[in-house]
Amino acid sequence: MPLPAKNLRLVRLAALAGMSGPLLFGAMLVLLTTLEYDFMRSLRWDPVLAATTDWPSGLSLGPYGGWMVASFILGGLLLMLFALGLRELFPASPGPACLLLAGIGLMALSSLTDPTYSSNPPTLHGQVHDAAYVLLGLGLLPGLFFMARAFSRRPEWRVHAWLTWLVLGLALPTFIIKEFTFYIFLLAILAWYELSAIKLWRHLSLLPASQ
Repeated sequence: MPLPAKNLRLVRLAALAGMSGPLLFGAMLVLLTTLEYDFMRSLRWDPVLAATTDWPSGLSLGPYGGWMVASFILGGLLLMLFALGLRELFPASPGPACLLLAGIGLMALSSLTDPTYSSNPPTLHGQVHDAAYVLLGLGLLPGLFFMARAFSRRPEWRVHAWLTWLVLGLALPTFIIKEFTFYIFLLAILAWYELSAIKLWRHLSLLPASQ
């Protein structure tokens, strides 16, 4: 079914957002982890033995923390835009709405976390951060599930459905276990996000626009 021209432009913009979002976010994580390595170690983070102790959220507390805060906000906005584009193609699926919720959660992670090892009482912004992390998981994992089902119903997206099932199979246990396996979760999600956006961009050539 042809999409109105303005809807087609939204899908194109969503694909661009999806292709840039994971690359920017991933690059910022690597850069800030390198620049703030000593600071993160002062929070008792260890890249192998304590991989999720205030990482990556603790990067917002360091000397270059403003960049991490901006990355959470921009990353959330780009994910929300990507979800809106998917909704144009899969309007009956709750998957895009779940990803939109995940984008809101990612944006809310910009609220500064409380260091794990701190004698200070919990702060409001730290509690907001913790709630945002839960919101991110509640949106992201069901989003993958529903998008896999939606992809499987379209012949041109069926291969991508299998990829989504694979990523969900990797993401679910690693999200729960955390620690060193969290790297697997993060890499799998960013890879799925990037490949899904590329698939969406390539799919644009098959989408006729109505006037």
